[in-house]
Amino acid sequence: LQFVESGGGLVQPGESLRLSCVASGASLDLYAIGWFRQAPGKERTGIACISRSGGSRNNIDDVEGRFTISRDNAKNTVYLQMNSLKPEDTGVYYCAAGTFSGSSCRPLFDSWGQGTQVTVSS
Repeated sequence: LQFVESGGGLVQPGESLRLSCVASGASLDLYAIGWFRQAPGKERTGIACISRSGGSRNNIDDVEGRFTISRDNAKNTVYLQMNSLKPEDTGVYYCAAGTFSGSSCRPLFDSWGQGTQVTVSS
């Protein structure tokens, strides 16, 4: 199972981005999927998770009310809609198969795509 993330970019505070994560090598609906973020100089951490059907979701407090995770299994794609972006949202964003853990996901496999860079700066 491999993922390709896209949709990142350089935006100003308060703007929006929608990230996409396309899976290949297996059917996406076999797995819960998480979005993870690695801020500069920090470890990669989970920020949101969605169940196989999309019926259950969670996210960390820092993105509550601003980020929304969703999925389209027919397109083998998971999305992360990010609104009201803040400078502290800056980082490389990754998606991965996972299991629900606390307020986000714990990755199932230690296998990562190239990620997509999000930079929030005025």
